[in-house]
Amino acid sequence: MCGGFHCSKNALIALNVLYVMVGFLLIGVGVYGRASSIVTNLPIIGGILACGVILILISILGLVGAVKHHQVMLFFYMIILFMLFLIQFSIACSCLAVNQSQQREFAEQGWSLAPIDIKQQVQDEFICCGFNSTVTDDHPSCETVNAICCPKGSPESCTCSPCMPKLESTIDYAFRLSGGIGLFFSFTEIIAVFLTRRYRNQQDPDHLPARAIFPQSNYVY
Repeated sequence: MCGGFHCSKNALIALNVLYVMVGFLLIGVGVYGRASSIVTNLPIIGGILACGVILILISILGLVGAVKHHQVMLFFYMIILFMLFLIQFSIACSCLAVNQSQQREFAEQGWSLAPIDIKQQVQDEFICCGFNSTVTDDHPSCETVNAICCPKGSPESCTCSPCMPKLESTIDYAFRLSGGIGLFFSFTEIIAVFLTRRYRNQQDPDHLPARAIFPQSNYVY
């Protein structure tokens, strides 16, 4: 049965190595997205990089605490990881529980707050014009996409369809994917919390507990 000191130690180290790899992956995705101009929104890039750095710092704390069996480090690591689990679990459940009407509301709010260049990028990517029939103002010019949607000989009233119908499947997939990944990693975090709690309370077999060195004749009864 994998419940001994060394098994708990190795499992905790393996989990934190996984978290370090995920943190570097997040940083790599953010840097690549910015360098290749896939994502032009700086707050999104900053959020991805911040998540990667925070995850790496927490993982390093757990790694050092696991290797040294350091009680204080393991305690703070356990508390921080449990708080992270609560936040991530709540967000993941919220993403999975969002229905299509709520997704439309969130997308409409996001569209109204997005800068013009992001809206233009969405219109060019999905060959659409504006967001929907109710949100028709404050969107970029649709001349480029209308030229694609309406070839020569089309009626003058021809325009591209709104972006919302084309974005519905993408938005729903993003919510489900984010919720599923967040739920998976939140369960790994709660497993790490229980492993840390168990590991802190275990005695290292390589270090014998302290014993009295005074002879029994000197004891006071």
